[in-house]
Amino acid sequence: MAYIVTLFFLTSTLITGIFWIYYCIKNLQYYCLNKKKNKNEHQLKASDKRYFFESLASFFPIFLTIFIIRSFIYEPFHIPSGSMMPTLLIGDFILVEKFTYGVKEPITHKTLINIGHPQRGDIVVFRHPYDYNTNYIKRVIGLPGDKITYDTQKKHIHICTNYINQKNCKEELVFHYSKPQLSNFFQKIYFLDKNNNSIKSKKTYDLLYYDIVEENTNTMKYNILLLNNIKNSKQNYFHQKNMPKLTWIVPKNKYFMMGDNRDNSLDSRYWGFVPEENLVGKAIKIWMSFDKNENEWPTGIRINRIGNIY
Repeated sequence: MAYIVTLFFLTSTLITGIFWIYYCIKNLQYYCLNKKKNKNEHQLKASDKRYFFESLASFFPIFLTIFIIRSFIYEPFHIPSGSMMPTLLIGDFILVEKFTYGVKEPITHKTLINIGHPQRGDIVVFRHPYDYNTNYIKRVIGLPGDKITYDTQKKHIHICTNYINQKNCKEELVFHYSKPQLSNFFQKIYFLDKNNNSIKSKKTYDLLYYDIVEENTNTMKYNILLLNNIKNSKQNYFHQKNMPKLTWIVPKNKYFMMGDNRDNSLDSRYWGFVPEENLVGKAIKIWMSFDKNENEWPTGIRINRIGNIY
C-alpha cells in the first residue's frame, strides 16, 4: 500500500511538473513579447481546456512538497495489529523518520547517502523480507554479528554481541526482567465446536489477560506483554516442535526484530532476519490515536497517547 501511495505522488508530481514547466515557458514568452495583461487574461479564459491544464499545473508545488517529505523526511503510518503492545496500540498513527538510517531512492530503495544504522531497542518500520510490499513494525533486538538465544519457556533473551568476529561469547548483553504483573491488555479466546473444530460463534469467547514485564539492559528499558497460558498463543509453535531454546546468529547487514507483544507477534523468530535495505525508518512519534479494536471502527480518540515513542 505504501509503495502504491509513493508511486501515485511520483506520477502526479511528474505529470503536473510537465504542465508547470510548459506554462512557465509560455508565460515567459508572453512577458518577453510585451503582451498586454488584459489580453493574456482574455486568452486564458477563452480556452476552457487551457485553463484546466494550467490549473492542473498549479498543483505541482503541492505534489512535489508532499513527495519530498514522504520519500526522504517523514512518513505517516498506522498500527493495524497488536503485535507491538503495550508500546504501540491498534489505532495509533505514528510518524516515521525516513532519513535516520540513510537517504534512499523512493522507488528502488537504494541508499543514496549512508547516515546511520539501527540501534538496539529502536522501533523500526521495514518491508517484510518475503512479502516486499508489506510494511511491518517491530523492535530491533539483534544487531549484525550477534548470537541470540531465546528461552521459549521463561521467554527470556540472551545475546552474545560481536559473536561472528570473536567466535565465542566474550561480550554478553544481560537482559533483566521484572516480576510479571497482570495488565489490562487481553486476548480474545474463541470457543471451538468439538464436532467440526470451527468457531461456535463470534460472541462466544473468553478473555485471556496478559502479564506486563519490564525488559531492560544498561542502555534500554521498555515493557513487554507475556501470556501465562502458552497454549493460546503463537508461542505454542515452538513447544509443539520441542524447542525449549532457540539460537540465531545475525548475519552482516541484517537485523533481528521482535514485537513487544511477545506471545502474539510474527517476527524474526518465525521468518528470519531483516536486510538493511528493507529498513524504511525509525518510529519517533504518535501524532494521533483512535480508540479501536482490530477490524472495528474507532469509538473515540486517545489524546493521552499523543507524543514521543519510548
